[in-house]
Amino acid sequence: MSRPSELRTEPVKPAAASRTRRTVLKAGGTLLLSVFASLPARAAQILAVRVWPAEDYTRVTLENDSNLKASHFIVKDPERLVVDIEGLELNATLKQLVAKIEPNDPYIKNVRVGQNRPNVVRLVFDLKEEVNPQVFTLAPIGEYRHRLIFDLYPVNPPDPIAALIAKGEWGSDKPADPAPPGMDARAEPLPAAPTAPQRDVQTARIDPKDDKPAILTRMITIALDPGHGGEDPGAIGRAGSREKDVVLSIAKRLKGKIEGQPNMRVMLTRDADYFVPLHVRVQKARKVQADLFVSIHADAWVESTAHGSSVFVLSEKGASSTAARWLANKENAADLIGGVNIKVHDKQLASVLLDLSTTAQINDSLKLAKAVLGEIGGINRLHKAAVEQAGFAVLKAPDIPSILIETAFISNPEEEAKLTDDAYQEKMADAVLKGIRKYFAKNPPLAKNRMT
Repeated sequence: MSRPSELRTEPVKPAAASRTRRTVLKAGGTLLLSVFASLPARAAQILAVRVWPAEDYTRVTLENDSNLKASHFIVKDPERLVVDIEGLELNATLKQLVAKIEPNDPYIKNVRVGQNRPNVVRLVFDLKEEVNPQVFTLAPIGEYRHRLIFDLYPVNPPDPIAALIAKGEWGSDKPADPAPPGMDARAEPLPAAPTAPQRDVQTARIDPKDDKPAILTRMITIALDPGHGGEDPGAIGRAGSREKDVVLSIAKRLKGKIEGQPNMRVMLTRDADYFVPLHVRVQKARKVQADLFVSIHADAWVESTAHGSSVFVLSEKGASSTAARWLANKENAADLIGGVNIKVHDKQLASVLLDLSTTAQINDSLKLAKAVLGEIGGINRLHKAAVEQAGFAVLKAPDIPSILIETAFISNPEEEAKLTDDAYQEKMADAVLKGIRKYFAKNPPLAKNRMT
């Protein structure tokens, strides 16, 4: 008996089977595409918000898990900066930005955060004065993910010379003070330099036979450069100490001691926790016509047993050792970690500074470095007994003797404890000052057009 026709099956030819499979796959693919098209795109996630207020500028950082696109514009009367960030949904982390604006921020009164429209968050910064904003992104590096940066620069930036004038440290006589506590009152005085009638300059004047305190005929200006800062913490010790904090503390102690000397004044490239690009540090020193540039750091190495203090100067030809080259590369990477806006970074300036770095400048830097290294060796072990050289970008001021001091290894637990100890910081500041005085005792500064 035959089967009913609806139950009957006919063999399928190979070509027909292939067409059937393609039809099914095509239909399935279309269905999947329609499902995914109906799903909303995943919004980027804000991982952290940070604010770095400073007199130079205020930086706001949004760290996130993907590259964000932002647009911005200025609104007048009152001054406001409006930023729209695409592909973002408002979350609790971003809302924390409101509480991170400090009352003493020089440029931001407050900030408002809201969902402007789907997938677009709007930030409105109420400003204290007119600013030139720079908005840019940074690719992941080190411990950081993607970063969206807002740098708020004042339209009328602070003048470092005006700041010194306001402190009474520019163009006014400064009486000689006795040696500060911890300093040897018998420190070698600054001798008179040979006269140079062909130059329209004067030199430091001291009469060593006179019982009265030494008197200089012009001020000596020293630029102190605490390394790293802001987004760039520098090296971090096992106990959590950050290089940027340690070196700022040492620099401030040294600043106070130098200002206690007759006819000496100091400019700090940064006086708080914020980032300063390497070439800007050099620019600041040149703007105040600094006689010396001293960059202060704390060393680090992969092995915690590495120890000792070091002093470095610029090299015209190459690093004096593999370790010196490695360290210079690490320090020169500060711009990448700290976050430089590549679009406005003056690469030509960096090359000009390199080209103008002269043998005379390096020779004077070596003299200063040897004097400072000799004094530091009296309070801490030296990593190497001689001054080292490498291509540090921050030492490329063509007309200023410049040194970089690695005060100790923050990666060494024993030296990390020293670096965070008040007594050690005082001794380090004293040693650097003694080295500076010894340098000037043998290399009197030529006076410049600014006279006291």
